[in-house]
Amino acid sequence: MKIVVEVIKHSGERSQFSIDKLKSSLRKSGADEALVAEIANNVRDELYQGISTKEIYNRAFALLKKKKRGYASKYKLKKAIYELGPTGFPFEKFVAAILFYSGYEVRIGQFLQGKCVTHEVDVVAHNNGIYVVAECKFHSDEGRNCNVKIPLYIHSRYRDILNFYGDENNGDKPNEGWVVTNTRFTEDAIKYGTCVGLYLLSWDYPKNNGIKDRIDRLGLYPVTVSTLLSKREKQFLLSRDVVLCKQLIDDHFYLDHLGVSDNRKVRILEEINILCQNH
Repeated sequence: MKIVVEVIKHSGERSQFSIDKLKSSLRKSGADEALVAEIANNVRDELYQGISTKEIYNRAFALLKKKKRGYASKYKLKKAIYELGPTGFPFEKFVAAILFYSGYEVRIGQFLQGKCVTHEVDVVAHNNGIYVVAECKFHSDEGRNCNVKIPLYIHSRYRDILNFYGDENNGDKPNEGWVVTNTRFTEDAIKYGTCVGLYLLSWDYPKNNGIKDRIDRLGLYPVTVSTLLSKREKQFLLSRDVVLCKQLIDDHFYLDHLGVSDNRKVRILEEINILCQNH
């Protein structure tokens, strides 16, 4: 008789444990089928009724880290995005980096004049006639989604900026309003954003082109994915605007500045090269 194990999500919602979902998440780390099956079976054998999805993740991560540290780094990607907090500023820099490596000219923390008031905008980006005004909403609570109030508020600010230009259609006028979050959008938030023409970008939205997909496609992993850097070291790097592993590969100076030993530096670079080697 098959025993059904209930798990508790970050939101407090209960659902049935799925070994297929666990295996799917492990495959995305790059692990081969033999390792995926070994870890999934070990985790399944330690389940109990009411176990949290966080505990399941921690167990799978620990096993993967023991076997393949580079894969473990990729497996913790979602958690690494949360580690860009507790303030939202590193996340804004991370979003700006994604746009920069996608071919945009990018600035952060800009003030744009609206018809009624002046607005501080998180990220502005230009690329071949596209002028993006993006607002970033960072949540440190993994169980919290981005509800309809966020795009409602951001759309009103975006419209005020557009109204400043009236009917003009020149290069100085924004033509894309974005809402970017590290969590997920509620159904109403997506409906509203789609209706008014906002571009919504979250962990898994739009489908096949969300934050996770862009990171994997471009190899733009945040430094917080590292399993070798300490929390203090990560915060130091973020404070110096180093948000991507790619920046450490391109310039070892930052690791030297941290006082990292040569032996440890080699291990850190090996770890992040595994993530970025295909890009």
